[in-house]
Amino acid sequence: MIQTIKQFQVEKVDGGTLLTPKGFKAGGVHSGLRYKKRDFGLLMSDEPASVAAVYTQSHFQAPPLKVTQESIRQENKIQGVVINSAVANACTGKQGLENAYETRRMIANRYQIPESYVAVASTGVIGEQLPMDKITLGCEEVEVSATGAEDFQEAILTTDTCQKHTCYQLQIDGETVSIGGAAKGSGMIHPNMATMLGFLTTDANIDSSALQLALSQSIDRSFNQITVDGETSTNDMVLALANGSAKHEPLNEDHPEWEKFKYSLQLVCEDLAKQIARDGEGATKLIEVNVSGAGSNEDARIIAKKVVGSSLVKTAVYGHDANWGRIVGAIGHSDAKVDPEGCDIFIEGQLVFSEGTPCAFSEEQATEDMSKEKVVIEIRLHEGDGEGTAWGCDLTYDYVKINASYRT
Repeated sequence: MIQTIKQFQVEKVDGGTLLTPKGFKAGGVHSGLRYKKRDFGLLMSDEPASVAAVYTQSHFQAPPLKVTQESIRQENKIQGVVINSAVANACTGKQGLENAYETRRMIANRYQIPESYVAVASTGVIGEQLPMDKITLGCEEVEVSATGAEDFQEAILTTDTCQKHTCYQLQIDGETVSIGGAAKGSGMIHPNMATMLGFLTTDANIDSSALQLALSQSIDRSFNQITVDGETSTNDMVLALANGSAKHEPLNEDHPEWEKFKYSLQLVCEDLAKQIARDGEGATKLIEVNVSGAGSNEDARIIAKKVVGSSLVKTAVYGHDANWGRIVGAIGHSDAKVDPEGCDIFIEGQLVFSEGTPCAFSEEQATEDMSKEKVVIEIRLHEGDGEGTAWGCDLTYDYVKINASYRT
């Protein structure tokens, strides 16, 4: 089934993946890093692809990110992306860097491509060296195919409870263009220019500079607007590959369908971002906060993310408690400009606070509404035309259980 998005006539592909775009293959195997599940994945483009990337702003960037950045600097082309789960290869010093280089070398040698055409990613426990015998096994045994999306999507997971993927299609110069993606992320989600790990593919004809512009703008409105626990990882990265298999005119800011492409890329990023937020460790609900009427879009995004990241708001949502005071509290200590007497707050459509004073509302209906899998909080200000949305999840007992025993 294909769902049509009215703006720009973009279509969501039911069951679409990062292999829906033409010219990509992927796979995943069990190399022994995890007890049973697949833990080693590989994504390949038939041809060297234009590439764009964003990374964690943590001071402790992991070796895989450094190697990937070096690869991209060579020619702005990537053909293969290799990833392991279970071991993050972060805070591992010179040995960790050499292990990331060796992983890159093994994949490059196997597929007879330049080392600089390989990007490397790792996710898992910080501070442990990669067991290179198992990494070598993964490099030797992983096979890629046009039907290997699920194997790849499983291989990149850690504490995730489900695979995360999406795909949209659009027409550019009369050619069908697909944009697909896969992501992992469940905890340590409060990104700064990235999220846990996201891999986007498209058969669009676009160079790396234009792709970087589109990706960075899309991430500001998607991955950078989610939070699970206020923590950022050492390994966060979003990587986008465009192999040009769709034979339209090159996309750039001057192309008449540039805005359509950017919109479609943002839809992919938003889909994956919301899937990550909903799958927060121990979560039972997705929380969406919509802010309108702010002085600027930036102020709106700041407020939305402050509310959705509030531990008190998150626990209230878990308890089905329409405690609007916690929302006011979060708005009140944001860095955005807010007039308390020009603020309206809605919880699942019910007006609970307006112009500085509480409103009469049905507690019973609010409790029922907040028991749903998705809870929407709307904040209307009267400062300007700024709009912003953020996504998060509730905070539950299980979050503590999962993170109290992550290494044990």
